[in-house]
Amino acid sequence: MADIAALTALIEPEAQALGFALVRVKMTGGKSDPTLQVMAERPDTRQLNIDDCSALSHRISDRLDEMEAAGKDPIAEAYRLEVSSPGIDRPLTRLSDFADWIGHEARIRLTETIDGRKQLTGDLAGVEGDAISVDLGQHGIATVRFDQIDNAKLVMTDRLIAATAPLSMEGADELEDASDDHESSTPAEDNH
Repeated sequence: MADIAALTALIEPEAQALGFALVRVKMTGGKSDPTLQVMAERPDTRQLNIDDCSALSHRISDRLDEMEAAGKDPIAEAYRLEVSSPGIDRPLTRLSDFADWIGHEARIRLTETIDGRKQLTGDLAGVEGDAISVDLGQHGIATVRFDQIDNAKLVMTDRLIAATAPLSMEGADELEDASDDHESSTPAEDNH
């Protein structure tokens, strides 16, 4: 199993060198289809276009290839590299994400049951220190520490769509043309 903290430490400087903020590094797919999933964003737009994904994919791939050549491959088995933008219903992985999206609905899965709940769904209401407040509507405000959160993401709502519009459509024509040509992989994917 790959060490996600070590991979994050390797990948984050590559993202920062391109002016991107790293959102998440995760291994998915299990043994049948191991995939190193990297999500990043431009701090000013909160998204990446196709060229951004491709540039970051190449940087990460080159860095991991260098490590493999030096006998220090951080992922022992063959895997696929997938680089993407977090999208509208993005994961909330950093404390700053919860502050940035106050007023928007989120679904938060907790590491353990708190006050009879393992999941909270409501509007992000505030962040103070490492405590996140969620407005649960008729159930009031719940406050949890960041380290009590197992997984969190924004919920797709009309309000969220309006807040993130207009999303850049740059590169959409190339993507559509590529799918018409029946290409098998996107520039942001790389097999190792």
